Amino acid sequence: MKRLPLLTICFVLTFVSVLLANEDPSRWVNPFIGTGGHGHTFPGATMPFGMVQLSPDTRIDNWDGSSGYHYSDDIIYGFSHTHLSGTGIPDYCDVLFAPYINDDYFWEASPEDTKRGFASKFSHDHEKAEPGYYSVKLHDENILAEMAATERVGFHRYTFPKGTREAKIALDLKWRDEVLDSELRIVGDSRVEGFRRSRSWAKDQIVFFSAEFSVPILATAVRGEGGKLENTNSKDPLQSNYKGKDLKANFRFRTSENKPILLKVGISAVSIEGARRNLEAEVPHWDFDKVRKDARAAWNKELSKIEVSGGTDAEMTNFYTALYHTMIAPNVYNDVDGNYRGLDRQVHNITSDSVSSPTVREGEKDPFKNYTIFSLWDTYRATHPLYTIIDEKRTVEFINTFIRMYEQGGKLPVWELAGNETDTMIGYHAVSVIADAMAKGIEGFDYEKAYEAAKHSSELDIEGLDAFRKRGYISMEDEQESVSRTLEYAYNSYCLHVIAERLLDKRYPGSGMGRHPRYDDPVHVEGESHLKRAQFYKNLFDKRTGFMRPKQNGNWITPFSPNEVTFHFTEANSWQYTFHVTQDVPGLIRLFGGKPKFAEKLDELFTTDSTLEGRVQPDITGLIGQYAHGNEPSHHIAYLYNFAGQPWKTQYYVRKIMDEFYKPTPDGLIGNEDCGQMSAWFVLSALGFYQVNPGDATYAIGTPVFREAKINLENGKTFTIVKYGEGPYLASVRLNGKPLRDSSFTHKALQQGGAIEFTMSREPVRDWFFAPKVSSISEAFPPVPTISGDRVFEDSTTVTISSPEEGFRILYSVSSEEAGPYATTRTYEGPFKVSRTSTVKAITVGADGIQSLTAESKLNKMPHDWDVEIRSKYSNQYTAGGPKGLIDGLRGTTNFASGEWQGYQGQDFEAVIDLKRPTKISKLGGGFLQVARSWIWMPRSVEFEVSDDRNAWRKVAEIETNFPEREMEHTIRDYMKTIDPVTARYVRVKALNYGKLPAWHPGAGYDAYIFVDEIIIE
Repeated sequence: MKRLPLLTICFVLTFVSVLLANEDPSRWVNPFIGTGGHGHTFPGATMPFGMVQLSPDTRIDNWDGSSGYHYSDDIIYGFSHTHLSGTGIPDYCDVLFAPYINDDYFWEASPEDTKRGFASKFSHDHEKAEPGYYSVKLHDENILAEMAATERVGFHRYTFPKGTREAKIALDLKWRDEVLDSELRIVGDSRVEGFRRSRSWAKDQIVFFSAEFSVPILATAVRGEGGKLENTNSKDPLQSNYKGKDLKANFRFRTSENKPILLKVGISAVSIEGARRNLEAEVPHWDFDKVRKDARAAWNKELSKIEVSGGTDAEMTNFYTALYHTMIAPNVYNDVDGNYRGLDRQVHNITSDSVSSPTVREGEKDPFKNYTIFSLWDTYRATHPLYTIIDEKRTVEFINTFIRMYEQGGKLPVWELAGNETDTMIGYHAVSVIADAMAKGIEGFDYEKAYEAAKHSSELDIEGLDAFRKRGYISMEDEQESVSRTLEYAYNSYCLHVIAERLLDKRYPGSGMGRHPRYDDPVHVEGESHLKRAQFYKNLFDKRTGFMRPKQNGNWITPFSPNEVTFHFTEANSWQYTFHVTQDVPGLIRLFGGKPKFAEKLDELFTTDSTLEGRVQPDITGLIGQYAHGNEPSHHIAYLYNFAGQPWKTQYYVRKIMDEFYKPTPDGLIGNEDCGQMSAWFVLSALGFYQVNPGDATYAIGTPVFREAKINLENGKTFTIVKYGEGPYLASVRLNGKPLRDSSFTHKALQQGGAIEFTMSREPVRDWFFAPKVSSISEAFPPVPTISGDRVFEDSTTVTISSPEEGFRILYSVSSEEAGPYATTRTYEGPFKVSRTSTVKAITVGADGIQSLTAESKLNKMPHDWDVEIRSKYSNQYTAGGPKGLIDGLRGTTNFASGEWQGYQGQDFEAVIDLKRPTKISKLGGGFLQVARSWIWMPRSVEFEVSDDRNAWRKVAEIETNFPEREMEHTIRDYMKTIDPVTARYVRVKALNYGKLPAWHPGAGYDAYIFVDEIIIE
């Protein structure tokens, strides 16, 4: 017998493994990754970007149940047809079916007693998931449940245990969310149809369904409103339709030996007829295994857009699962006939609307598609840039969807869900997706209409945008999350500039002779204005501390800690947002004083203590120092070392993040997967590059994971990434055979095909890389100055004015009511004092005469010489500037984070005001705020007492508030009481806290806040 050499055997096994990986990349996908911890993914059956996500539901509610499933659970309630992937807010889980055998159950199952419902225990030992398929053994009654999916149809296969004579399948239309309306129709002996309108994250979501069983329905029982139970014959048309908000049904079937019951469910957002057409078009047969096979083939086609080899099994699993997660959302949101429901809640047809459509490829079915689920605050960073590389066609479809949303809903999407704009998160990052596509030369959508829509978003007077435009930043009193909004609007403004420039390229191709007409086009003027706004990030940079900081009244808010998580930032702190200037990294470096100091700040970020201060923010996870990979604002930061001339540190930290925060286990994601963003970061980083600034078609080089990776482009070309040697560091890089000295390369180079070769090193190599070729957008544009002075003072306050950049002249003026307004403008030469209520205004002026926007600060002299002793403990996030903030004459607005409110959680409020002398009092009162959605309630009662010596107190007023506890919106109330005149020196105020949050509230059981400002004594 001949023996093959060991080397030959190893080569053959390696070749076969690579071949299998390339032909069947689905084998590497583990849909359970992210279903544990805080990943919030689901394991069920779905198609690439499919409308249906058919998956088990193991939780009724809570944050870690946002996807409907959590790996730590051991109960399955049933299988519903819509699920969110990786979000931090729950919704969906529509149209739930559940198989069972024994008694009929209509009430929700209890985790303590599955026998009280149609839920069942299960074990992960008898659970399987792969792209397009899911199966589980339901232990309570030994039922095998299998799921497969097409784009718009969920396919169930239930195998009941041997000897089962009669099986049952439940349908729950009330499951999880608040139901606004629903309907169930029994159609013939094997079809049921209906719809459900519900309210959760999406305020008006509607799902129509058409479901068909493979065997006749033997009998039906329906529970309607008020729990009324009706037994019906499904063939009786008089008893076939049910409407209400509490519909559940069970269907009985006669079973045959070893013959499963099949169930096909088509869904639609348009109509029952649309759901039926989807069902009939996509699954006109009963071949479950064919649907499963076709789904795997569809996934293999998509996953094969990137072929990787030469990694460990864990790395292969991490990579292809991450790529899989980037292809779950957005979801198709039109029926096979082109009908879809728009943001105006009306039905439209995709083939007759006004937007452009991608080129139809030969033999392509259903070429035009509309989409839903745009988690743009997350996905603009890496997910959509990834799509521009591997899926230009869908990128065009997404942007055309944006334009439809603008036309039908009045603005570009922010966080759109099921035809509802939730306005969750900040910024207007649809413009990033548009700008990046235009910068990369992607066509197939109307550039003119895209610019119109983007410009419209920038001109809205919402979410602090008006303040951003007028003062150059958002102040604490303007809007919550003021620092984050300012920085993200500055980036959005850069995107507007890119869109304007690419539109002008299209309007005026070629350079020509003389002055180019593009410079006289109003779009050019607008684009330059947006470029100036893109530099507004400077207005919140404090050069003394080296951090982006919030401002109030023109001045920095104190005290300040960069570790503190406050409402000035979006799911982050100052550490994580200080580096959020992707549109002008060279300008940010200049603010820090140059590349070495910038690199030192990055070092400090990654090595400082990881302790967080302030409010609890569960999204801030995956900490390395204060770098937080579990949330999106940090995702680009490791790549910034490239710009500082120290790329080996980018390579070190990128590899560390990949190794430590991505594991092939259910809890293998360090934070919410966020509709593909957490995964897209890994996909790009594992390939060896990342786009720091979407809108600039340049990729920063990192450190590749795989021996070889091939990106199969839609233009028929291939871009190959090859790695030689071991270690995380780069010794050299060659692009198409030529040495690459720059630590970046362009999208154009990638699209042209070719190869980039990385030679690796186990030790840092520091002497050959240059920083990426990125020009600064901030050529001597004057920032808004900062005016420092006590907002409220007793005798006088000293005012200083400063600029975050050197080389600018500062001009200022002071006016006051007592002296009359005077607008004498002076050159600032040093600190000065004011001793009366005054308004200080200041600007910076460049050498070329260009002026900044105006900074303004109103400095207020205290109206009284009173003192305040607070006997409760206010939150350090809501101080109103200290105890005297309650009597300073400055009133809080409906923005609870504006700085004027004092907040007290889980305690009553008590304070003593010393009027300094016996004073006649005839009216007492206090101002309070309610924002129940933010845990802030009116006090139950307010009580006033007076005293001459602080020992003997007499009650003079008590007010029962009786305010509606379910009032969720921002509401201010002054609770006043006119009393018989009394003379006293001291006034004591007590306000009774609401207590624990009620059972109906998402924060049920936690302590409520009292917010007070101010105490009124007349």
